Amino acid sequence: MVEPGNNEPLIFGFGFDEAGVAHPLTWDDVLEDGWANYKRAWLHLDRHSAQAQGWLYRRSGLEKLVVQALLQEETRPRAARHGKGYLINLRGPNLNEGALTEDLVTLRMWASEDLLITLRARPVRSASDVRKLVEEGEIPTSTGALVSAIADRLTDRMETALDEFDDEADKYEDELLDSKTKLDRSLLPEFRRRILQVRRHITPQREALNTLVRDGAQSGLFTDHDLLYLREATDRMTRLTEMLETIRERASVLYEEAIQEGTEETNRRLFVLAILSAIFLPISFVTGLFGVNLGGIPGAASPGAFVVLVVGLAVSVVGTLALLRWQRWI
Repeated sequence: MVEPGNNEPLIFGFGFDEAGVAHPLTWDDVLEDGWANYKRAWLHLDRHSAQAQGWLYRRSGLEKLVVQALLQEETRPRAARHGKGYLINLRGPNLNEGALTEDLVTLRMWASEDLLITLRARPVRSASDVRKLVEEGEIPTSTGALVSAIADRLTDRMETALDEFDDEADKYEDELLDSKTKLDRSLLPEFRRRILQVRRHITPQREALNTLVRDGAQSGLFTDHDLLYLREATDRMTRLTEMLETIRERASVLYEEAIQEGTEETNRRLFVLAILSAIFLPISFVTGLFGVNLGGIPGAASPGAFVVLVVGLAVSVVGTLALLRWQRWI
């Protein structure tokens, strides 16, 4: 399902009647306060839209502090009780075309009994997933049920993204162990950076979900069924946090092993050069000595002197190899 572009303030919206039936809302309905005629409403807005920002400040009925929190540029996952509602920020993997998965997208929410407002700057597929469930009538339409469903879908998407990280770590391990494959060590620091980028938001997201589970029952916004979904999402997020930490440690070990392998390869090459230098050092000395253009060189007038010299050099090479072997250097 394709979402409208950034110039559309309302990406989608629903009004829910007393029976919980969803009725689509337009931006005109929002401007004319038509959403207030329903028992509750869900408005999914584009955070970058000037019209949406103006409505939030002037017509939504939210406190200025809440609106500022919803519209601020830099956020971390959190869940905070504010009056009769919750201010919630959650993140999910960026699954948009051409984007990096680890460049997480943010979904900001204001959740109260009669109104759920969600805002995004870039498309969030988890919100579209829940929208589809609402349109098909496969989900309760209370605010708590919608929030818990969104959290559940965000966790689903995050699991898929981290499974890809785990598969990538497996691939690097296989390449490191396979003697026929040359692992590009320059990929590992970038891999670690991507992991840390996701890890920076995973831990606070787990705490945000914990807050909803801990305080949700007292607020009356979440039913036991909603809390069950939130608790499951929290447990899965805890597992993902541990999984991400394991992947990070694996990446560190892989990098250290790759560096050690490179160092060992360099040492082997230096050792070969040292052995060759030791073998040819006596030869170089003798040939250098006999190569001077001065009188008195032994054998200069003898036709068999060259053969004797070559045999002597061969004996020197064999003797040097025997000495190195005896010393267990080769």
